[in-house]
Amino acid sequence: MKIRLNRSERLLEQNSPQFLLEKKIPQLLMITTFPPRECGIATYTQDLIQAINNKFSESFDIKICALENGKHDYDENVDYILETQNPHSYYRLIRDITASDRMELVVLQHEFGLFRGNEKELLMLLQSIQKTSVVVFHTVLPKPDRETQQYIQSIAEITDMIIVMTQAAKKILEDDYLIIKEKITVIPHGTHLVQYIDKKVLKEKYDYLNRKVLSTFGLLSSGKGIEATLKALPSIILQHPETLFLIIGKTHPCVVQQEGEKYRQNLELLIEELQLSGNVAFVNEYLALDTLLEYLQMTDIYLFTSKDLNQAVSGTFSYAISCGCPIISTPIPHALEVLEKGAGTIIGFNDSLQLAKQVINLLDDELLRNKIALNGLHQMAPTAWENSAIAHVQLFKNISNSNLNIQYKMPEINLNHLKNMTTDFGILQFSIINRPDEESGYTLDDNARALIAMCQYYRIYKRKDDLNYINIYFYFILFTFQEEGSFLNYVDVKKQFTDQNGTCNLEDSFGRAIWALGYLISIQEIIPSELIIKAKKLFYKVILQAEYVHSTRAMAFIIKGLYFANTKNDNPLNIQLIEQLADRLVQMYRHETDDQWQWYESYLTYANSVLPEAMLFAWLTSRKPIYRSVALDSFDFLLSKIFSQDAIKVISNKGWMHNGQEINTDHIGGEQPIDVAYTILALNEFYNNFKIEDYKDKMFTAFDWFLGNNHLNQIIYNPCTGGCYDGLEESSINLNQGAESTISYLMARLTMEKNTKSAEKPGQNTQDKKIHFLKPI
Repeated sequence: MKIRLNRSERLLEQNSPQFLLEKKIPQLLMITTFPPRECGIATYTQDLIQAINNKFSESFDIKICALENGKHDYDENVDYILETQNPHSYYRLIRDITASDRMELVVLQHEFGLFRGNEKELLMLLQSIQKTSVVVFHTVLPKPDRETQQYIQSIAEITDMIIVMTQAAKKILEDDYLIIKEKITVIPHGTHLVQYIDKKVLKEKYDYLNRKVLSTFGLLSSGKGIEATLKALPSIILQHPETLFLIIGKTHPCVVQQEGEKYRQNLELLIEELQLSGNVAFVNEYLALDTLLEYLQMTDIYLFTSKDLNQAVSGTFSYAISCGCPIISTPIPHALEVLEKGAGTIIGFNDSLQLAKQVINLLDDELLRNKIALNGLHQMAPTAWENSAIAHVQLFKNISNSNLNIQYKMPEINLNHLKNMTTDFGILQFSIINRPDEESGYTLDDNARALIAMCQYYRIYKRKDDLNYINIYFYFILFTFQEEGSFLNYVDVKKQFTDQNGTCNLEDSFGRAIWALGYLISIQEIIPSELIIKAKKLFYKVILQAEYVHSTRAMAFIIKGLYFANTKNDNPLNIQLIEQLADRLVQMYRHETDDQWQWYESYLTYANSVLPEAMLFAWLTSRKPIYRSVALDSFDFLLSKIFSQDAIKVISNKGWMHNGQEINTDHIGGEQPIDVAYTILALNEFYNNFKIEDYKDKMFTAFDWFLGNNHLNQIIYNPCTGGCYDGLEESSINLNQGAESTISYLMARLTMEKNTKSAEKPGQNTQDKKIHFLKPI
């Protein structure tokens, strides 16, 4: 008889070396320039491949064919080489592609100059490979001559899909090349997630303190139009003598071959002529990514002065915006598309007077610079490489002839943002992007949740240094305790209780505090005894008031806290109080339930899953059959409302769901990380106790919401900072990474972790070892 494996065992088996060998994961061939060739497309492709490999696991095997017109020393990452000026090389590549029974998808990165004079050979290659194929156009020339039009039309006819990076490029393909819109997909140029280091810190590091930094970067050529900035600088320096203009980047290798360093030398002569040597500096390097992003983050204004009207998109432009740089740009299509929404200013080609005026205006107004920078960050967030990877992989899946098994990778646990948000008093409430907002103050809610999350983390890894954070969060809870047995929730940055405590219902905060204290007590064997003594003393003071709480969710939080505290001691008072509160929930459930509605209230609102989870804990404590029945029926009812076959959509805070209604599809967005996280916590408890495989499958589905399996197909968790975005809206992500969202993600991530705890230490890359976390899209 064949033994049926559970989900984790199946995925472990499917990711074993033997299974992978037999499974023959499909190959994706990327035909592109590639490092060490110094080229914008090479960098773009390297970033894209790295993002796909970091975001997905064992979905397909990416192979690289380097486009070569010269000689470069490639490493083992490059599998094939296509000598673009050698017709025989095209035939060799066709032979290699057609000989592979695993290669299912070919992606070509196209730039006109790469194949100039060999367009026929390229068309022959695309026509002959007999594989699903995609072409990415990095440039789309408007108003083409007949030969160019026919060339692009032929590519479109042969291939399965065309990718462009702007809506403007898509429109040109439709209007000037007569390509049907269904054949074109827009995926913007990817950008890097950045932690946003303070400009003063970076300027001090690079010895530019007290300077106003203007910059431009990229491989130098006359098309960059840098002389326009140099001619504007004398006027700028009169108003702001501290200005420094950084010209970052080596000369383009093709330019060096044709004319040497003539362009750079001309710029140096102009600098000398205009007496700008103290205000201009060359960074004549092909900078490593981390260094480049630091240069851009310390830039006060980024200048993009390209003279090429047909330049469809610029990676340099995208990277600058993602680093929080206000932009002044000439009107290339990419700039027109992005900057019109408040991320910068457009100037005319070669217009030094206009450039000087706009630079002075921005240098005079720091608040305006900050506003423009934030607008730019919100504009570019959907183009993060992680989101670009999701968009590409979704497209590949949709057009592939095979049934690609796409699996998300589980991110490493990252406490950086949690710790950055934590002072020696507690965790701050809000952040602006990922910068802690001290003026937002503190809440009991957030510090109670933070205590639970850090206890989860400490329970797994037992790092002594992290006890400090457990102490901080506990003592904040103690600080908010009032001698009559209640808590206050809101504390300002001066450690004063705010007036908001008098206008808000504090019962939920009371319940969360009991949950946190109970969870801390539940791991007492690994926590210093003096802290546990204090926690128990506070806990037993507080629960004396618990019976007077009637808020639905507060009662559920209290039951959770009592249950956890009771795992170490069968205290009759705890059991009695659990049953008293559970009976109230049962009474509510019986009053509201009917054939179509199995819930405790006449509507579904926030933190819904804590209610059936509390009933489950009540049953585990007393074993009363009614608690088990209500827990299962109400939980399954909730799951039926928030899960589709392959995704979760929690109840929107823009519109609750009432008895007799389905989820209002008009309320797209308004989904909060805390609701997804609480659902994962509940699913974990129900699976652990009932071993129903569907509960575990739904855990993976729910967690994938953070990773991009949501209606925007965008990440909610930021792996760069360790923070979680504050919400999924209808057409955007709220990029602020506040305490509630970040802690909620961490609670969910640690819940996933403890299910398959292994011996790795925190910080180790466990992605390849814990492949049983992965769930198909």
